[in-house]
Amino acid sequence: MDCKRDKEQDAEYEKVTALQLKSRTGEFDLESILFLKLRVLGIHDLGCIGECVNLERLDLFGNNVTNLGPLSSLRLLSVLNLSSNRISNIEPLRSCENLQTLNLAGNVISSTESLHCLVSLKKLENIRLRDNTYNYSNPVCRSASYRAVVLEMFPNIKVLDGERVVGRGSELYQLCKDIDDTIKAGSYKNGQLIEHPDCKPWVEDGYWEIKRSNNAIIEEAYKQFNDVLHECRLLNNRATHVISQTERSMSLKKQPKQYAI
Repeated sequence: MDCKRDKEQDAEYEKVTALQLKSRTGEFDLESILFLKLRVLGIHDLGCIGECVNLERLDLFGNNVTNLGPLSSLRLLSVLNLSSNRISNIEPLRSCENLQTLNLAGNVISSTESLHCLVSLKKLENIRLRDNTYNYSNPVCRSASYRAVVLEMFPNIKVLDGERVVGRGSELYQLCKDIDDTIKAGSYKNGQLIEHPDCKPWVEDGYWEIKRSNNAIIEEAYKQFNDVLHECRLLNNRATHVISQTERSMSLKKQPKQYAI
């Protein structure tokens, strides 16, 4: 029974409709929707989502989207999550002039040429095509020059694949990377690893072990909290509207009837 219900829900959201969006957000018209979270709903067709012209944040993680055409009208969109879909062509995003953060990890983008359409987006500062935490990537990421080409293509970018490339923390990251590369280069001679039997560690075992950061967990919890807060505000607005209508109708009933003589 549950499997049947899941299949019906998948079929229901295969194409996005105005009724679905109004039902999920509590808004009376699509132009009032500012945030949409449509994760893992089996969506193939974005349908009327392009009518949400004031949309600022859109999360379409884990669907089956291939055509981004309807997104070309979302000029105010600033945060877009398209990770884990089936996207190979991102040309429609050229029109999203306010886009700042774009997550494309887990799709089928094959070359850096496919990214040229984003060069005109001057506000774009965070791009993700690869996510090692969830093992999401794109074919383009297999190229050895991928990172250098993308950074050259987008000189104003601040974060690539979750790693800060400019600003606070970027210099330390690059310094550590350079030190690591130097150590590796000095450990080999004629392609063979140099052994130093008399060398002893300076510190105890495990001292330099990198502890897994909880930043991703905290960020996800923060997003979920914001989602709940947003839903509470929607419920509050609807409740205020209903109360206002009820008070208005009750006040009309209490008015004394006037008779003309």
